[in-house]
Amino acid sequence: MLRLRTCAARLRPLGASQAARTAGPRRPAAGAMTSGPVRCYAAPVASEPFLNGTSSNYVEEMYFAWLENPKSVHKSWDVFFRNANAGAPPGAAYQSPLGLSVAPQLSSLVGARPNVEKLVEDHLAVQSLIRAYQVMGHHNAHLDPLGISCVNFDDAPVNSGFQDIRGHQVAQLDPLGIMDADLDSCVPTDIITSSDKLDAVKDRLTLLTVGGFYGLDESDLEKVFRLPTTTFIGGSESALPLKEIIRRLEMAYCQHIGVEFMFINDLEQCQWIRQKFETPGVMQFSLEEKRTLLARMVRSTRFEEFLQKKWSAEKRFGLEGCESLIPALKTIIDMSSGSGVEYVIMGMPHRGRLNVLANVIRKELEQIFCQFDSKLEAADEGSGDVKYHLGMYHRRINRVTDRNITLSLVANPSHLEAADPVVQGKTKAEQFYCGDDDGNRVMSILIHGDAAFAGQGIVYETFHLSDLPSYTTHGTVHVVVNNQIGFTTDPRMARSSPYPTDVARVVNAPIFHVNADDPEAVIYVCKVAAEWRATFHKDVVVDLVCYRRMGHNEMDEPMFTQPLMYKQIKKQKPVLLKYAEKLIADGSVTRQEYEEEIAKYDKICEEAHARSKDEKILHIKHWLDSPWPGFFTLDGQPKSMSCPSTGLTEENLNHIGQVASSVPVEDFTIHGGLSRILKGRAAMVGQRTVDWALGEYMAFGSLLKEGIHVRLSGQDVERGTFSHRHHVLHDQNVDKRICIPMNHVAPDQAPYTVCNSSLSEYGVLGFELGFAMASPNALILWEAQFGDFHNTAQCIIDQFICPGQAKWVRQNGIVLLLPHGMEGMGPEHSSARPERFLQMCNDDPDIMPTLSDDFAVRQLYDCNWIVVNCSNPANYFHVIRRQILLPFRKPLIVFTPKSLLRHPEARSSFDEMLPGSEFKRLIPEEGVAAQRPEEVKRLIFCTGKVYYELTKERKNRDMEATVAIARIEQLSPFPFDQVEAESKRFANADLVWCQEEHKNQGYYDYVKPRIRTTIQRAKPVWYAGRGPAAAPATGNKNTHLLELRRLLDSAFGLDAFQDQQ
Repeated sequence: MLRLRTCAARLRPLGASQAARTAGPRRPAAGAMTSGPVRCYAAPVASEPFLNGTSSNYVEEMYFAWLENPKSVHKSWDVFFRNANAGAPPGAAYQSPLGLSVAPQLSSLVGARPNVEKLVEDHLAVQSLIRAYQVMGHHNAHLDPLGISCVNFDDAPVNSGFQDIRGHQVAQLDPLGIMDADLDSCVPTDIITSSDKLDAVKDRLTLLTVGGFYGLDESDLEKVFRLPTTTFIGGSESALPLKEIIRRLEMAYCQHIGVEFMFINDLEQCQWIRQKFETPGVMQFSLEEKRTLLARMVRSTRFEEFLQKKWSAEKRFGLEGCESLIPALKTIIDMSSGSGVEYVIMGMPHRGRLNVLANVIRKELEQIFCQFDSKLEAADEGSGDVKYHLGMYHRRINRVTDRNITLSLVANPSHLEAADPVVQGKTKAEQFYCGDDDGNRVMSILIHGDAAFAGQGIVYETFHLSDLPSYTTHGTVHVVVNNQIGFTTDPRMARSSPYPTDVARVVNAPIFHVNADDPEAVIYVCKVAAEWRATFHKDVVVDLVCYRRMGHNEMDEPMFTQPLMYKQIKKQKPVLLKYAEKLIADGSVTRQEYEEEIAKYDKICEEAHARSKDEKILHIKHWLDSPWPGFFTLDGQPKSMSCPSTGLTEENLNHIGQVASSVPVEDFTIHGGLSRILKGRAAMVGQRTVDWALGEYMAFGSLLKEGIHVRLSGQDVERGTFSHRHHVLHDQNVDKRICIPMNHVAPDQAPYTVCNSSLSEYGVLGFELGFAMASPNALILWEAQFGDFHNTAQCIIDQFICPGQAKWVRQNGIVLLLPHGMEGMGPEHSSARPERFLQMCNDDPDIMPTLSDDFAVRQLYDCNWIVVNCSNPANYFHVIRRQILLPFRKPLIVFTPKSLLRHPEARSSFDEMLPGSEFKRLIPEEGVAAQRPEEVKRLIFCTGKVYYELTKERKNRDMEATVAIARIEQLSPFPFDQVEAESKRFANADLVWCQEEHKNQGYYDYVKPRIRTTIQRAKPVWYAGRGPAAAPATGNKNTHLLELRRLLDSAFGLDAFQDQQ
């Protein structure tokens, strides 16, 4: 909108000579008015012929100028404002300049110049034209390097001219020209698209005039118009002829860069972007910059050509068609390093990964080439992974800034975009540990594919973490490798939005589309993106519109599904050749220098290839993305194979208990119900007992006191889904005033972070997994609101947590807290699906392991994760502390209780938590049955909450001497030794596995073969529990109770299994 405070004479079109005389420095944008009268016009807007929504800001400027000095505006405005202030009726305040007079009740004024109304309308039209380019110019940008045609989403005939592409659809973005991102094939008629030729400008202007837009015609092209403060196309000039305004807007918004930013609701940020792209001559490169860019393009291109030459039959998901990605990433890193960034964490899919490893991370080429040798053996345990999934960590000097830079590329599965939240979590952790509260030293870069960026919901989940206090990484640079196809799927079938990047608009991230066949445009956009991130600490997206020279992989035939596209691609000159010819033509380099640069890199590749032949073994650990210096021995082994006692002194237990039952902040009013809870905790501490919440408090508080950072994240974890935790207290009288007593345990303690997450499982669990990757000396926990909700994060569990160490030699100590239990609450809030976790455990059910002194710890070291279902608070306390005290890290899956949180019998004494005590993998029978084990007729193995229902039933049936109950607390790795001891103790008893879950769910299929192996298959293991079912639980309370009664009858009916003998 125009911001004018001058008289109408200054608005009149100026001749060229006048423009030259009056041209001067542009004045800064006027600040927002903070004082002065507020005007409420007596006349409705519709009553005056020139008042409408588009002119309101201009009229407001005139009004404020008139208030300051009535003589500073044209007399027609003076008359209008005087009449309106005098209360002229609707339609009477405005007087035509031809017959200028004050309303009858006012004194008459001097006549005004004619055509003032046309003058104002023309300036408003020019202002609207400028805004149209800013809003929609990216639709008209020339983005497709192939230049075939735009995609026709509405089944109209496909046209090949750029006139059929929309406004920011007039920018020259698409290398192919076939997949331009618009959803229809019409041109925005409020944008003038043109070449430098005057005839083209006239033709487009005539078209718009006929169409009824703006009222501008050919005679206006030479007129000089004053520019609003919302554009920078004037440079040092404050007024330009219309013809030049159009030309400069075309150059800014409709060439090889398309800019989407006008949806951002922050004026400063919009002005910043306008200045970066509108200022004349802004895209200038020095000779040194051009030569550096060429060298980087040579490395990017020749690396892929070398791999294709040596291993033409191998999948590598090459970067051909988007070679400018490498200089793009290096530019972002260079710019960020210059602004103080010391650590860049990256995530990307498989396409171009080897090239990024070689030319951005600077992985040794021979290590990459080794991955193509099928004869080499793997030196490390585990499965390993394909070469285009591997990660890397490297610290080196940035040659441009001469500063140290650490680069980490996170390993990822084939599941596209799954690594996004993992990268963000790792970035957040690194920022946290180095005290980088604003993201000035650590940042993340995420590389995406166009189809996945639009199609995968995890992208949206990750974006929505970007500005949350406990999850923000203070801005991520997103780079989309937009090769305009997803495997074999066209964009028209892959998304409903105009661009693959439209998801970023939800967080007001600017989006810079750029034709990837213009390396200089790519580099400029990446400089702006890095500077945006450093300035505003917000996300930004770079959309590299490119193409894919090969099929989905090097073995794939794309002509089956995209024949016309690939006919054009075969004709397409490689971008390196295009850019080299351009630089040779303008004298920036000679052909000899260009050829020498190619020969130099080819020699580097050949020498590395020769060295790679000397390698005998593949080392997966050479590809580790998150090393933990000092935690392991030099060869990556644990420093010991023992775990110290997880118990605490009585003094520590009392101290932490006092903190848990108090409010350590003065003048802090808590809820009355919470006061009762804290009093109850204090009473328990006095009685030397803990319930579940207090046991957790003891574990967390003691680790914090020992310098271990604890982070608990998930939905509603601050209070706890079941209102048991209350780790964050809220002042009942002061908004947003909170107290976290856990941060008052000790003066030199580690910080405690507890944070309610967004309503996301996939994104948040991935984030916490990434956070746990950064350091072994932190306890990172994610709690599901209910256990079964973890299944929306199944990808993180299946692809990262379960096999992460086997694939990538990457240990991780993340803890999953999954509320579980059949409480009659229906199918959705009952089961955490333990069968799924147990099915993925890597121990062999049919082999009895060799027992040794360090068997329990060695079992933990050999497993892929630990699965427990604790039945009392003390065991939960111990397993949480053991997670940190172990000399290695494994994921821990804990099935946590619901009803047991307040069950009077589910409490533990301080005696079970004192020094010398430890986690009990199996809790044996310790009651009456243990006194005469030879008389016990049945030994029931169980786990979790069902134990309390079994003991209650056993007591009611008076069978405490004949039925023993043992609790398997650690399901995996399975406690073979302790199950064997318990079975031998009750040698005359038959064996029953009892669970409250259905037979095809829960633990039965996991524990039965392992118990049988333990007892050398000497006797059967009977089943007492619910029958097979599709749903995890019934929704009917009565049915739930009937099922419970049946399973208890089976468990205690000594003849219940006679017919199955």
